Formats: sequence, C-alpha cells, structure tokens
Amino acid sequence: MKKYIAVVDDEPDILKLVTVNLEKAGYSARGFTSAGSFLESLDAERPELLVLDLMLPDQDGFEVCRLLRANQAYSGIPVIMLTARTQEYDKVRGLEIGADDYITKPFSPKELLARVKAVLRRSGETASRLIELAGLLEIDPERFTARVEGSEIKLTAVEFKILLLLAANHGKVFSREMILDHLWGNEKAVLDRTVDVHIKNLRDKLGAAGGLIKNIRSVGYKMDEQP
Repeated sequence: MKKYIAVVDDEPDILKLVTVNLEKAGYSARGFTSAGSFLESLDAERPELLVLDLMLPDQDGFEVCRLLRANQAYSGIPVIMLTARTQEYDKVRGLEIGADDYITKPFSPKELLARVKAVLRRSGETASRLIELAGLLEIDPERFTARVEGSEIKLTAVEFKILLLLAANHGKVFSREMILDHLWGNEKAVLDRTVDVHIKNLRDKLGAAGGLIKNIRSVGYKMDEQP
C-alpha cells in the first residue's frame, strides 16, 4: 500500500508541484490549502508524513505542529516544514516545537523527495515498538509518551526524540553529532551546542530513570539497562 503524505500550502502552484512529485515517487499525496481543512481530515485518514507550510490563511504552521504534538493520536506524525522564511530563529522554533525537518523556498523536487525519504526512514525505525528498560521506563513511540514507574513524564518534542533514539538502541554510544544528525539532518548546525542542555533537562524530568542515560566522556551518550 502506498504511504499517504498530506501537504498543506495555500499557494496552488506549490501545492501542485509537491503533490505531483510525491505521486510520481510512488506516494499517495493529498493537498490542503488551509490548516483547518487538514485538521478536519485527520479523523478520516491519518498521514504517514505531513509537509506543512508555515504561512497559512487561518493558522500558522507552528500552531498546527504544536496541536499535533499535543494530541496523542497524531503526535507521532512526522512533519517537514516548508516555508519562505529563512531566519535562523524560525528554523530553531520549528525544530524545537517538534518538526522533523525544515525546507526553505525555493526548493528543488529532488531535495524535497530526499528529505521525505530521510524523515520517513528515521521515523519508521522505531515507530511501532513499545520500549521498556530497567523496570522503570516505558516509551510508546506511536503515542509519543514516556512513563517512569507508571507515571507519564511531560517531555518536549526534542527531548522525546533524543530519549527514543537512545532507548531504541540501548547500549550503543551516540556522539553529539550523531544525535543532531538524527534529529535535524541538514539543519543541525543551527543547534550545534544544545545536545548537552537537552540531555540534562531529560535526565531531570526522568527522575529515577535519569541515571539510565550515561555520559561517555569525550564521546557522547548512551542508554544503559541499569541506572
């Protein structure tokens, strides 16, 4: 079955360009010209990925992404933001809210398809497994939730993605560069010094399970099976 990708953009030419190229690449693509029409469609069909313009007539893309991440039913949908904005602040804001990638206009169809494939690959690696560690930590990738000793922990989108990466590959050491590449691909340079801050915040929120995240001196981080 073809993977369904939703595209939200109020520019008809861009909408047609993106959907046509996605369909040529073997995906099922459906276009929406407003945030509202896309959000209404979710009850009928959940996309495997969302290509989302930031500047929409009814709601901006930041708010749409925030709404998705706050809803357990849709929080696991990968989001690629598509926009004419080039300021670093907008990129950082989008990625911190939970976008998986960020493409600026103008763009080439080849670049778009490469980003789509990369995001689908990253999200699919751990999308369906419930992960449990040390009898303390439980992670549900599909619901975008983490529990410590049965209690749900409120994490930011970035914190959750780091936790999921380490937990799904527990025992494997990830350098800061590898973590950034997994999270943000080509946009990782704009957040080059934030991994340590996110790890510290993550450990604090995990409480009794925080000790599962180990710092490997001069290398990076790994998730251990014992705190």
